[in-house]
Amino acid sequence: MFKVLISDPLSKSGIQQLLDAPDVEVVQNTNLSPDDLLAVIGEYDALLVRSQTKVTAEVLKAGKRLKAIGRAGVGVDNIDLNAATEAGIIVINAPEGNTLSAAEHTFAMLMAVSRNIPQAYKKLSEGIWDRKSFQGVELNNKTLGVVGMGRIGTEVAKRAKAFNMHVIGYDPFLTEERAKKLGVVCGSVEDIVTEADFITVHTPLTKETHHLLGAAEFAKMKDGVRIINCARGGIIDEKALYDAIQNGKVAGAALDVFEEEPPVDNPLIKLPQVVTTPHLGASTVEAQENVAIDVSEELIKVLRGERFKNAVNLPFIPPHVMERVEPYFVLGEKLGRFIAQLSVGPVQEITITYSGELADVDTALLTRTILKGALSFRIGPEVNYVNALYLAKMREINVVEQKSSQSRGFTNRLKVEFKTSTQSHVVAGTLLNGYGARIVKIDDYTIDAAPEGNLLYVHHNDRPGVIGRVGTILGNKDVNIGTMQVGRRGVGGDAIMLLTVDKQLSPEMVEELVALPEIMSVTPIEL
Repeated sequence: MFKVLISDPLSKSGIQQLLDAPDVEVVQNTNLSPDDLLAVIGEYDALLVRSQTKVTAEVLKAGKRLKAIGRAGVGVDNIDLNAATEAGIIVINAPEGNTLSAAEHTFAMLMAVSRNIPQAYKKLSEGIWDRKSFQGVELNNKTLGVVGMGRIGTEVAKRAKAFNMHVIGYDPFLTEERAKKLGVVCGSVEDIVTEADFITVHTPLTKETHHLLGAAEFAKMKDGVRIINCARGGIIDEKALYDAIQNGKVAGAALDVFEEEPPVDNPLIKLPQVVTTPHLGASTVEAQENVAIDVSEELIKVLRGERFKNAVNLPFIPPHVMERVEPYFVLGEKLGRFIAQLSVGPVQEITITYSGELADVDTALLTRTILKGALSFRIGPEVNYVNALYLAKMREINVVEQKSSQSRGFTNRLKVEFKTSTQSHVVAGTLLNGYGARIVKIDDYTIDAAPEGNLLYVHHNDRPGVIGRVGTILGNKDVNIGTMQVGRRGVGGDAIMLLTVDKQLSPEMVEELVALPEIMSVTPIEL
């Protein structure tokens, strides 16, 4: 028998399959203090929570029998993931259960900001009949820009089409084929910023998406644009949004999330042009029931040793498999992250080739590791060893695994190829005794570089002095070069430089390098 503690309120229908499972004993106690939880957690095999219970490292240490923690929802901020992973405890969530609720709330906010519904309600509730102050705009024939065409963004786009809106969708993994199926235009963030009448964001909050819409983007928008954020606070620069509303560029905004929650002293919530709700995207009866159902099903699978998909940390790996593949984990993840930053356009296919000794190893976990590196750069930290294949499939990315006994002189060799809608790139690596992980091939160029730190990939014409000019520009900008590797096809032809630098380059530095006549492209890469 497995013993499961439910420490936060959940609907009975949501946890019914746990209650019905013959090999599971369920205890519901939603009034535990932190000390009470510490005192009893050692009796349980699994813990099921929402956001109320704080699953700290101390709790995890006391949970000697814990095999799994389930979070009935998406966010796991209340769970110490590092401590759980170190303790070998699987943490699972329910990323799909609130999709429709979040999409519907987004559309409710879209309607509210287009017709000034909350403002009109407030005036009328004060006894004032005012029809002139709240003239709105129709959605019909307007252009909606959807930044992030994952589960929720896709559902928002479907509803917008029903309102006869023109939809421009952007997502790093949105292909022309998938966009055509959805009836949307596949565009860039720049396209959305310059063409949309309404803009809604549905990306995770990552380093790349933080302040994705800032002052520069607002300046390019149409006059009278309206902004919706029901995803994550921080995707939109709130100060820049405030300024854009004040100067008349933005006609209105609808915000369910904020950079700091609750938004204490946030001037945005006091503007009459802004519609706000307190992070209600997933606050429906159905969503709360669905996430409880999803996480209950996953918990049972984890406890029974069956296959599951929604882990947010490293799952248990059999020791005999780990012994063979673990040495390649760092190399594989960094190759995936490297090529993701090198590639431009929606990814259509990822081909992974294992050569030499790796051809005889079960590489399923290594494939997931490479995908984790490749996808997490654009999707964010939600990608893990368990869900990487699932996330690739959801984005219609074809993942191909190949094996070959030909290792081109190396004992082992990993090759990762990215095919996007516009280009194809290849990176290969190996493990060298005494040197560790090495990049040995980039496209057609042979090279020998350690995949670590801040890298600068420069594609250039092989001309006398070009290396010196690049070095001079970096030196003048106080950027120290740690190592430099050069690869070329032949004298005077195309060549590449791969530099290790002590800090990442600013966009202005990259532009200065690209301005050199011999330089074809410059790509900063962070590993």
